[in-house]
Amino acid sequence: MTLATSRQVFSIGLQNTFVYRWNFLLRTIFGIVPLIGTIFLWRAVTTSSGGQIAGYEFSTMIFYFMIVVFLDNLISPTEDDWQIAGDIRDGRLSALLLKPLNYIGYRFTLYVSYRLTYVAIVALPIGVLLFFLRDFVQWPQQPATWPLFALSTLMAAGIQFFIGVCLGLCAFWVLEVSTLIFVMFSFEYFLSGMIYPLDMLPASLQGFVKWSPFTYEMFFPVQIMMERVHGAALWQGLAIQAGWLLVAFVATQLIWRAGLRKYQAVGG
Repeated sequence: MTLATSRQVFSIGLQNTFVYRWNFLLRTIFGIVPLIGTIFLWRAVTTSSGGQIAGYEFSTMIFYFMIVVFLDNLISPTEDDWQIAGDIRDGRLSALLLKPLNYIGYRFTLYVSYRLTYVAIVALPIGVLLFFLRDFVQWPQQPATWPLFALSTLMAAGIQFFIGVCLGLCAFWVLEVSTLIFVMFSFEYFLSGMIYPLDMLPASLQGFVKWSPFTYEMFFPVQIMMERVHGAALWQGLAIQAGWLLVAFVATQLIWRAGLRKYQAVGG
């Protein structure tokens, strides 16, 4: 897909976002509301545990969930899998295939446009949130943490995007993909660190945590930002994350090609 085409698709993504601008704005703002309940929940948990739990003090835990909420709204795909399934099921894919563009690249450009729009819209609410919760913010002490966090966040976004695309492409074979999407969301919700830090799990499960793709969708970038992973463990984690990104990308390409052959066969 050419740069000019990418710019046009990006512009279309922005226009589509602002067609339902109030829905987008409310979803963006209320995406940070769960953090309020988190504050009361973990205050009670850490207090009952003598001030900390699994090495997390109350302030550390709140900072952890501040980053989680921000990343969840920043990089998690929003209905991309549903839209891909809809394109296939409703026949809109046929029209897109006739155009000089790569469909996966087209979906990725729309994904990026939505994410960048989110950053622009949510900047003020996030600033207000940081002000009121400034006592819990623990900025990194090492300058290198910032680019490493950015790199890990980008790879986490890629993993989440390609997993979402794979689920949507299942519509080539399955009429209704909602069950697959909900099952995957359940795994991501519990195993990516959105509910609790994964290093709170028993030692017997840490091997699974280390190699699970879900770890690198959320938990690992947060750990980098909080400077809780260092040295060889940091570089090994980045390598594993890059490996899962490559696996997700290759899986997307294979599923797309196989599905396209079936789609063409059905469509004559």
